[in-house]
Amino acid sequence: MIRLFIWYNKNMEETSRHFLRLINMKLTNVQIDLFAILISLFLIITGVIIEPFSTKEILMTVFGLAFVIGGYAKAKEGILDTISNKQLNVEILMILAAVGAFIVNDFKEGAILILIFGFSGVLEEYATSKSEKAFKNLLKLAPTTALKVVGEELLEVEAKELQIGDVVVVKNGDSVPSDGKIFKGSTSLNEQAITGEFLPVEKIEGDHVYAGTINLSSTIHVEVTKNPSDTIVQKIIDFVKEAQEQKTESQTWIDRVEKYYVYLVILFSIMMMTLPIIFNWLPKEEAIYRGIVILVVGSPCALVASVSPAVLSSLSNAARKGILIKGGSHLERLRSIDTVVFDKTGTLTEGKPKVIGYHVLQINEELFKNVVYSMESQSNHPLALSIVNYFSQATKVELETKESAGFGVEAVYEGQTYFIGRKNDNEITTDNMKAFFNQGATLVYVYQSERLIGYIGLKDTLRKDAIDVIKFLKNNQIETMMLTGDNEFTAKAIAEELKLDSYKSNCFPDSKRTIIEELNKDDKHVMMVGDGINDAPALSLASVGVAMGDGTDVSLETADVVFMNNKLSHILSSITLSKRMKNVILQNMIFSISVIVLLLISNLFGWVLLPIGVIFHEGSTILVILNSLRLLFK
Repeated sequence: MIRLFIWYNKNMEETSRHFLRLINMKLTNVQIDLFAILISLFLIITGVIIEPFSTKEILMTVFGLAFVIGGYAKAKEGILDTISNKQLNVEILMILAAVGAFIVNDFKEGAILILIFGFSGVLEEYATSKSEKAFKNLLKLAPTTALKVVGEELLEVEAKELQIGDVVVVKNGDSVPSDGKIFKGSTSLNEQAITGEFLPVEKIEGDHVYAGTINLSSTIHVEVTKNPSDTIVQKIIDFVKEAQEQKTESQTWIDRVEKYYVYLVILFSIMMMTLPIIFNWLPKEEAIYRGIVILVVGSPCALVASVSPAVLSSLSNAARKGILIKGGSHLERLRSIDTVVFDKTGTLTEGKPKVIGYHVLQINEELFKNVVYSMESQSNHPLALSIVNYFSQATKVELETKESAGFGVEAVYEGQTYFIGRKNDNEITTDNMKAFFNQGATLVYVYQSERLIGYIGLKDTLRKDAIDVIKFLKNNQIETMMLTGDNEFTAKAIAEELKLDSYKSNCFPDSKRTIIEELNKDDKHVMMVGDGINDAPALSLASVGVAMGDGTDVSLETADVVFMNNKLSHILSSITLSKRMKNVILQNMIFSISVIVLLLISNLFGWVLLPIGVIFHEGSTILVILNSLRLLFK
């Protein structure tokens, strides 16, 4: 049988390729399979029409052609999968049932069986392609070519050949070929594919740009700062591929069940074909017929299709909204979250703090501003960027800095060691500091050789949707907690404004990690929401780590879920989607198992004819897939 299949497969594919060349068409797999199903349907209708006045040989030929053409795709899939995995599958059950129908001269029923089975396969393939559409669109973001500056010439090269330090030209309407910074010129870019923001973003010399974003205005020269494999868009693609390959607990359970269930159905079918004959319970033809029906109605097609289309549809829905989820298992866990822990800066707040003032102690103010400006200009922390903008008129001095994520930055200038960062606010209680705290400000302290020489007050604004998100979580009996490096006064003011259940002040990255560990010990299902950089240790320990990434590559590496367009309200969407997915999967499994049990019991009493069994069995598969496709929307 295997040799026959290989011979037929080779000739069928050669014929198909020749036919497509003749009509000069490019068809998708779904379209080709559907075309075969339509031909099969035409042959079956023809067979039914000529049945009253045709010979057995003619009917066998017509229905046999319908059987072969309509069942080719699924037969190929089933046999190759069996050879590859060395285990039987549902496709083999259908092939055996159809062949059995032909053996007992039920040509029409065998052809109809394969027709409906093939059609459900086409529908499942269509559902999968529909679910993967958002993911495939991501692949189109990666530019394939670039205009590289070589001397005074422009050479078109493959984007994957670019190296750090290369300079490329990006013209109006072209995609940026690699992550980099603008070396010359200014323009506006469409960054929607990366950040989800549909408004153009103005870019000038020195600004960073992302591969896959589109130049909407003037020509710019971009210096490549990352290798092609390390660009944001490539990390997004890798992120999505990992999501598609990862299986949920439900999928793993289904795979485990299918592995043994197929053998059980075959055993049950053989028993149905033999025992009634041995004990004279049924005529030979009737026993064999019921055994064939068992192969059809007992096949777990609908059960197997209960999970994957639902998961893919959900992941696709999320991706379309700017929510990247690293896999179905993470999406599945979202529905069980009972505690959400927020970092403050850039998560509950806009992440765009502004300096509202500063105070200098026992040092020349000009020196203070120059040192602060020079040190912070070498940091990418949101607070540092605000300080640099505020002290932009200061003079930059030469110094070497050393940054510690979440703690601060240190430098040596003219023999003195300077430190800018956070200290324990409880040790410092001057009236000037309290005035900043009362405004809800964060203080950044400046030290010279362990001596406090000044501090800078910065204030951030709460996200517009923060209050609504907290309200949603409370309404769903989910506890809320805020972790912040701010002092007790500032942390308390923000927690009270948002009506959070609890908060922890003066937190460093290690202490955030410890807090998550303690929550895990209390059997809490924790979602940690942070920026993906300073919060990486805590994100990795949470049941689900969520990064307000805004397209940053660090967030793609550390988090299970990334909100690409930085919307806090995506917490609501992702939790709701997870619950919807679980409900749909449960509906699918209960429905599919119920249909199988009902049909098997009915067959024991001889109440199920093969065509009826096929219609109910494949109909249940189609309904399960259609039910899963609902998750693509809303």
